[in-house]
Parts: sequence; structure tokens; C-alpha cells
Amino acid sequence: EVQVVESGGGLVQAGGSLRLSCTASGFTFDDYTIGWFRQAPGKEREGVSCISSSEGSTYYADSVKGRFTISRVNAKDTVYLQMNSLKPEDTAVYYCAARQAMGVMTYPYEYDYWGQGTQVTVSS
Repeated sequence: EVQVVESGGGLVQAGGSLRLSCTASGFTFDDYTIGWFRQAPGKEREGVSCISSSEGSTYYADSVKGRFTISRVNAKDTVYLQMNSLKPEDTAVYYCAARQAMGVMTYPYEYDYWGQGTQVTVSS
């Protein structure tokens, strides 16, 4: 059974940091591209960052470039999203998604497996 589980969300003041974790099971993690998405109330789900299975190529949305860093530890079947200099507009439910692929993918429809999400709230 495939499982994708996010953790690490919480409440933080503006300017603070959080590290999200995405841990997966039920498939060969090394072969999967992993993406982070977020969805704020009343808004569409948007791509935040992605790391490919091969070579570890990365993608960042313009809104998070220079503040967020994605990384993966295949030995732990885990991808991390380090979020620094958080802003109130980063408040959303953050989702992790997985797809067996080699390159980066930035749209939700490109992914097969999803976690349940973790809430990130940034207070001003």
C-alpha cells in the first residue's frame, strides 16, 4: 500500500522557520519525483517546490525562491522542505505528492500519490 505522509507544520511568527517532512512507503522512493504544493482557503492548489528522482533537479515557485529549500534523503524515503523567512501569505495546507518520473513536475495533475496535508500558519 502506497503511503505519503507530511509532518512538521505548525504556527510560527512572520520571519520564522519550519521544516516540513514528507515520508513515503509502498514504492521505490528513489524512482519518484516529489513535489510540495499548498492550498490556502478559497485558492487553488499551487506548486511550491519539486525535486526530481534523477540528479536531484529542483524547482521553486517565484514566491518562495531564496526562502525555501527542498532536499531528499533516499535512504530515509524522505523529502524535506526547509522554509525560512516565513510570511503570512505562506499560510496554507501544505501537501506532498509523488510520481514515478525523472524530471521536475510543477502541476498537481502530474502527480499520482498525495498525502493528507499539514497546516502551516504564519502570524503577522
